[in-house]
Amino acid sequence: MQADKIMLESMEFYGYHGVKEIEKTRGQRFIVDIELTTDATKASETDSLEDTINYSDVFRLVKQVVEGPSRDLIETVAGEIASKVLCRYPTDEVRVRVTKPEVPISGARLSGAAVEIVRHR
Repeated sequence: MQADKIMLESMEFYGYHGVKEIEKTRGQRFIVDIELTTDATKASETDSLEDTINYSDVFRLVKQVVEGPSRDLIETVAGEIASKVLCRYPTDEVRVRVTKPEVPISGARLSGAAVEIVRHR
């Protein structure tokens, strides 16, 4: 199994995900980190974008999901991202972390709530 990875870190988007009505109407920031396991051998030898996973395309896919239809759970958002990545790109494993920095919990003092999922082909 290859251990090469492509990572996109701290991507910020504005979405309308959450169980509370205010989250669905007002929206909030979401931070997404994604890691794709791939074989970068050919790309490292050819220096060609055709031989790797274009991380600009991955960014656009994540943006489309996070800024897309409202979901109740960030688990659902992370799962949809992982599923689409596995369908579109030559990766055997994807790790997705979705963080909600402004958690609407009365009296809570925390820097955010997050989920991280790992999916395999």
